[in-house]
Amino acid sequence: MKLAAIDIGSNAARLLITEVITDDQGNERFNKLNLVRVPLRLGFDVFENQTISPQKEEHIIKTIRAYRALIDVYGVEHYKACATSAMRDASNGPAIIDHIKKETGIQIDIISGDQEASFIYENHIAENMDKDQSYLYIDVGGGSTELTFFNEGKLAYKKSFNIGTIRILKNQVTEAHWDDMKETIRQFTKGAKSVTCIGSGGNINKIFSMSKKKDGKSLPLELLKDYHRELSSFTVSQRMRLYNLREDRADVIVPALSIYINVMRWADAKEIFVPKIGLADGLVHILYEEVKGEK
Repeated sequence: MKLAAIDIGSNAARLLITEVITDDQGNERFNKLNLVRVPLRLGFDVFENQTISPQKEEHIIKTIRAYRALIDVYGVEHYKACATSAMRDASNGPAIIDHIKKETGIQIDIISGDQEASFIYENHIAENMDKDQSYLYIDVGGGSTELTFFNEGKLAYKKSFNIGTIRILKNQVTEAHWDDMKETIRQFTKGAKSVTCIGSGGNINKIFSMSKKKDGKSLPLELLKDYHRELSSFTVSQRMRLYNLREDRADVIVPALSIYINVMRWADAKEIFVPKIGLADGLVHILYEEVKGEK
C-alpha cells in the first residue's frame, strides 16, 4: 500500500511518499520511497504581516500541484495533508486552503499545536526504548516547538509553544515566552526518571549529519552547545560556504540550536537521539491506522 503525507510548515513544505509492506507474519514495514522539500518560508510573511502574500500563495499552489503530480505518478492510494504554525496564524490561511483545493484537488487541514505534537508522537519511537527512563520529544519548526513527554511507558504531557526559528529571527520571541516554556518543562519533568530527549526537525537532522555520528547514537548536550558557539561566530553567508548549507538552513540553524539547548537544560537532559522522523512520518502512521480501520 502506498501512502503520502504533505506537511506545510513555516519554513518548508514536505511531501513524503511511503510504501507499507506487510510480511507473512503480519509485521509492517514502512519504506520511504521519496521525500521532497520545498523552502516556502511562509513564516517570513506571516510572523511579520499576519498574512500570506499573493506571491507566496502562488508559490504554495505550484508546490502542491507538483506534489499532486508525484502522488499520481507513484500510484499513491491515500494521502493526508496538514499545515501548521504559519498557516494557523495567517489571516488569509483558510481562504488559501480553499484556493489550493480548487486548483489541485488536495484537501489540507490546518492543525493546532496540540494536534501537531500528537501527530509527531505517532512515530512511537519512545515505546521501543528503556522503560526506566523518561523521554521528551522536541520538534522545532519555524513557527512553533512541540514538546511531548513520555514517562513510565505512557504519554504524560504534550504542549505546543509559539517559539520557532523564524519567530526568533523576527525578534518575536520574548523573555515571557521562554519563561513559560521553562516553567512548564520543569513542572512536568519534576520527579521524573532520567530524561532523554528525542529530536525531530530539519535542523537537528542537519546537526546530526554534521556530527558524523552513526545512526542510533545520541548527541550530547555539550556537543550542541559547541555547535551553537561555532555556528554563531559566522554570518549566514559564511555558514553556507563553510558548512555547505542552503540559505534556508543556514539562517535558522542557530536559533534552532538555542531552542534544543534550552529545552534540554530545563529538562535536565544530557543527550538527544535523532531518529530522523518528523510530522510527515507521523501523518503516514496515522493515515495507515485510519485505512486499516476502514478495511
